[in-house]
Amino acid sequence: MEVIIKRSSRRQKTIQARVVDGVIEMLVPASATDAELEPHIKKLQSRLEKKVARSREGRDDAYLERRARFLNQKYFQGALSWKSITYSDRQARRRGSCTPTDRTIRISNRLQKAPRWVEDYVIVHELAHLLEPNHGHRFKALVRRYPLSERAIGFLMAVEMMDRRREG
Repeated sequence: MEVIIKRSSRRQKTIQARVVDGVIEMLVPASATDAELEPHIKKLQSRLEKKVARSREGRDDAYLERRARFLNQKYFQGALSWKSITYSDRQARRRGSCTPTDRTIRISNRLQKAPRWVEDYVIVHELAHLLEPNHGHRFKALVRRYPLSERAIGFLMAVEMMDRRREG
């Protein structure tokens, strides 16, 4: 994909990348040199190209939103609301996370390759955090509403164990 760099004197430290009309826009500090930007550009370009490719495969943020709505209706009687649910490539160890205070949910992009019933379990798990922020008895009861929860936990444990073996 083509990359356009937009420099801003108001931007001090951060670099942001986004896809606009099929082009990657990089928003960077005006003071940053091309040499300083090069590794960041490559990394963000790779990330965004993968995200665009995933969206073409059908599992993108819009897909997550549809699944969350469906699972909310089925297991929480449509009682939950959230600000956003998105895939994240910044979750190396976690499968998902929820911030109940701002009602945002992030699902690891690694789950895009998992069977849908496993990803559904993680979505239900994170939705349950909107009602119960901890992992206590009430939380576990909410998650157990999903009938494949124990099976999905076992699947995820096995994948984690295999990953550790490959790393070690």
